[in-house]
Parts: sequence; structure tokens; C-alpha cells
Amino acid sequence: MGFCRNMRPTTKDLAEAAGVSLATVDRVLNGRAGVRARTVETVMQAIQKIGFERNHVAATLARRRGYRFGFVLPRDGDEYLHEIIDKIRETGETGRGEMLEIKALRVDDHDPHETARALGALRAEDLDGVAIMAPETPPIRDAIRRLRERGVHTVAFISDQQDEDPQSFVGIDNRAAGRTVGHLIGRFIGQRPGTIAVITDTMQARDSLERRLGLDAFINRTFPQLRVLPTLETHGDRARTFDVVRTILAHHRDLEGFYIMGSEARVPLEALAAHGPRAAPVAIAHERTPATVAALRAGLLDAVVTQDPGHLVRSAVRILRAKCENRAIVASQERIRIEILIEENL
Repeated sequence: MGFCRNMRPTTKDLAEAAGVSLATVDRVLNGRAGVRARTVETVMQAIQKIGFERNHVAATLARRRGYRFGFVLPRDGDEYLHEIIDKIRETGETGRGEMLEIKALRVDDHDPHETARALGALRAEDLDGVAIMAPETPPIRDAIRRLRERGVHTVAFISDQQDEDPQSFVGIDNRAAGRTVGHLIGRFIGQRPGTIAVITDTMQARDSLERRLGLDAFINRTFPQLRVLPTLETHGDRARTFDVVRTILAHHRDLEGFYIMGSEARVPLEALAAHGPRAAPVAIAHERTPATVAALRAGLLDAVVTQDPGHLVRSAVRILRAKCENRAIVASQERIRIEILIEENL
């Protein structure tokens, strides 16, 4: 069977190629029960053979309502979280034409039991899927499992939940991000011996844990003359952050590197700036925000390791939609790149 190059194969063409009825094709495409495994395989082979691409707008119209997706985000946050929320709003506005409803839901991430209760209140009648940015703790992990049992699709957003499903995490490879920071710090410092300070909001967040593992692995292997200090947590508290930075600078005269490992760098940067334009010879932070851009231009930071918030949000929506429609994702499209910013490429 051949198709005109300018015409997309239809579901009728797919049914003919697979030798099944239109009703069977509909059940396979929508993941409904009552179809034998062999028949599903035959339809899938026909999809590959004729180059069938589903018209997702038509499929949404056929189900008589659009998709409703939520982003479960921390209640407390600074510049990077605001960037994420702006992209959620932007994606929601552009998705209206495809009958997508997208909203942000704020929870208290400092209390895992409160987060678990908030997740427990979500129902399939209200949401088709949620992207969850929360620390990996037993109560939250259990709440996510129960959420799926209720028919709500989930993806871990920015901070991984160590899910077995490879399609359930949206974000960069955080171990690779930590190794990237280690490479930059080591190259910038050169052969000088010294210590590297590391601060973050919390080590309960899996992104911080994996970044630290990646950093240690690279520094220990490649720059053994450098010693990475234990990670100090700020818990997002301004006064505590200033105390932590002040203590580090007072007690480590051989400080050569300063790594702001969490995604919110504004307050740590203010604490560093309070001690002069160069509290440490080399300083690196995460995520492009107004504060990190200003710090790069002022010479307070040497580099920023970042991930595109717009790509993160759009990818989460595409993956949730693919889960709802029981279809595979385009893995290369959803791979979030690690980007390195310096003053010259802003």
C-alpha cells in the first residue's frame, strides 16, 4: 500500500494496513482493554510501516474534553521557581487551542506529610496528570504511588523520585551536572591545593544528592589536591544562609571554590557579595535567573550550570499527554540539556 507524500495516513489506512476494524484501531490507540496482544502488535507494526501519526487535536476532540494537568510545586521559592511558574502560565495559554488546561499547585515542601496529604487530595476527576517537584521521602513516594492507583498519571519534575519508569522524570542528569561543576571548578582553580565549599537548600532533594555525588566522583578522581567540604544546608532561610556563608569564609582560609548547589541562588549570592566582590577565587551556581545573570556580569560568579525552564515545562506536558494516550515519547525531544553560561555567552 502506498500513500501520497503530501497526505498523512488516516486511521482508516491504518486499519486496512493492519487488517483490523476501525473499532480495534481505536481501542489500541487509546489503550483500551479487550484487544489481544498479537493484535496490538500487528497494529503497532502497521503504524511503523505506513508512518501513521496520530492527530492529537482530533483525538482530544473525540474524547469530548481536553486534558487537565497540574504542576505540584513548593509553596516557598525564589527566582527560579518564578521562572517555572511563568513558563507554566505561558504553556497553558498556548495549549488552549489543543484543549489543554494547565495550572500550578503550591504545597509546603518543608513538611513531607503535608505534601503527601496534598497529593492525597488530588483525584482523576479533577486532573489527568501531575508533574511533581518535591523531595524524595517515604510519605511522598507512597502518596505518588496511590495517586497513580487512582488513575492520575505522574512525572517527577526537576527533582527525581527514583522511579522505575524511565519516562517519569523531567530534568537534567544531576550526577552529570555535578561532574560538570567539578570539571569547571577544577579547571578554573588549576593545580592549586585548597578546599571547595558546597551549600544547598536541603539534601533531602534528590537533585542536590546526585549533584554532590557527581561532584565528589569527578574531583576525587581528577583533582585530588582539592578537598570538598561537607554540604551545608540553608533550608531556604535568609538569616541561616548569611550565617553559613560567614562561617565558611571565617574558618577556611584556603577556600578556592564555592558551589551553590541548589536552584535558588539569589540569597547565597547576596551573602557572598556582602564579603566583597571575590569571597572565593572560583564560584559556580545553578539556573539562569536575574540574580545569577547579574552575578556573572559583576564577576561574582564564574559560570552557571542551567536547564531551560520552558523546555522542562513543555516536556512534562508532552510526557503526561503521552501517558494519557498510551503512546511512546520521542526520547531525544524530551532530553533536557545541561547548559553552561559564562558572562561572554549571556
